[in-house]
Amino acid sequence: MNTLTLGYSPCPNDTFIFYALTHGRIHADFTVREILEDVETLNMRAMAGQPASGSQPASAGQPAAGEMLDLTKISFHAAAYLLDNYCLLRSGGALGRGCGPLVVSRDYSGIEDIRGRRIAIPGRYTTAQLLLMLYGRGFEDVRVMQFDRIMPAVASGEVDAGLIIHEGRFTYQNYGLKKLLDLGEWWERETGSPIPLGCILAKRSLGKKTILAVEDAIRRSIAYAGGNRAECTGYIKAHAQEMDDSVIDGHIRLYVNSFSDDFGEEGVRAIEKLFSLASEAGIISANREPLFL
Repeated sequence: MNTLTLGYSPCPNDTFIFYALTHGRIHADFTVREILEDVETLNMRAMAGQPASGSQPASAGQPAAGEMLDLTKISFHAAAYLLDNYCLLRSGGALGRGCGPLVVSRDYSGIEDIRGRRIAIPGRYTTAQLLLMLYGRGFEDVRVMQFDRIMPAVASGEVDAGLIIHEGRFTYQNYGLKKLLDLGEWWERETGSPIPLGCILAKRSLGKKTILAVEDAIRRSIAYAGGNRAECTGYIKAHAQEMDDSVIDGHIRLYVNSFSDDFGEEGVRAIEKLFSLASEAGIISANREPLFL
């Protein structure tokens, strides 16, 4: 039986989705070896593992090279640079409405007030950063931080504003912070589409049979977690940044939705729209490979 490496984040939506698959609760013709890392770490790991002929931008930096994971959670922003060797899976991703990243601040009241000021971001290749770049100019003075450090940094005055993702959407007010911009609302208003945040990539070399089997196994893993919430709780809470049950439940309800089972036509159109706008803005190159198998 093949063993596939699978990288995903410790956030509640990912641990919920992959609990059954990684704990032998569903049958699959393969086993997985999971690697839990912050999503930007996974972004950079995938880009560092690209063969020399890949489309990684020269400015991406070179973390220590490691194996190319067979399957990995990835930001859509980073995925744009990886399509020579990876394809998107239709299941397991994060896409929806009302779930976009927020720009928050302690001392400023409007988004225009922070143009040219210091902004903490959760990674240069996160979709959150891509959306901020698409929103407008004047937000280039960024400080890259792991996502759970951003709100304390804004609250302490280390930076003037922060771009927050994950559980931060539910807890930023606890740090005395104010919302300046909801980039998800902006995206939905401008495009009419749900917002693509993250997806699961599979190495194209795995082949069609294995990739389709993985997609099916992820769907069954989601269904198992939905029917066995109490069983999953310990695993989810062991990795969550916020331990409050209401925050964890709210996070899962928001980010695990019908698009998690299958992007469907609406989701695929939203992904294509994001890549098209980013290409038109000169942020990424036009895709050379099909997004999906």
